[in-house]
Amino acid sequence: MSGTHKLRLGVNIDHVATIRNARGGNLPDPVRAALLAAEAGADGITAHLREDRRHISDGDIERLMDALTVPLNFEMAATPEMLEIALRHRPHAVCIVPERREERTTEGGLDAAGSHNRLASMVAELADASIRVSLFIEADPRQLDAATSLNVPVVELHTGAYCEACFAGDGVAAGRELERLTQASIEGAGMGLEMHAGHGLTFETVAPIAALADLHELNIGHFLIGEAIFDGLEGTIKKMRTLMDEARAETLVPQSS
Repeated sequence: MSGTHKLRLGVNIDHVATIRNARGGNLPDPVRAALLAAEAGADGITAHLREDRRHISDGDIERLMDALTVPLNFEMAATPEMLEIALRHRPHAVCIVPERREERTTEGGLDAAGSHNRLASMVAELADASIRVSLFIEADPRQLDAATSLNVPVVELHTGAYCEACFAGDGVAAGRELERLTQASIEGAGMGLEMHAGHGLTFETVAPIAALADLHELNIGHFLIGEAIFDGLEGTIKKMRTLMDEARAETLVPQSS
């Protein structure tokens, strides 16, 4: 696989809704943020409808489906309720993620291997509805094998441990996590999976990930919304887009064939 393809940027607008919900009412509007993100260079919008509706609401999903001209990536837990909502709206893509009520954010990858039988029928129903299914997983060969067994076309690698090590200044751990992500991206691409990555990426951590030639898309949310407080959403997204493009331009040799 060549590393010359454009690396797509998916912008997660969940935490615009978090700010809205902190006070109640309608502002700030996550749909407005999604439209601004698309204008600024986002190739798609990600929204996670959690079971407790702590940020994105059902109404947000309806309005996003009506308003967006770029693809919507609908993040969801593997539950009958979320499956029904996805099948009703039929977004471009669904990313199945792990979800626990007590967590502040998604804390790790989905155990696709351990949940294979439960996921199989759900993945099949989504695929039958022409929804592109991805799984949010750790950079683990066992999880890659499970993804191929489930016949999903896409996986998103969890970059959280890499970003946490970078933030802590632990270069050894960061290097180890980057190597895991590198190998998983190569192996997954070799298995026919389209490789995405995301979680915790910032201006300081994105370049080594964006340089991985086998990745097709990065999904970034919390950091961009936080930085937008200081520099505006348009400028923040454009800077991230530039950093990604510069890192990809330096990837001269394909990492797999």
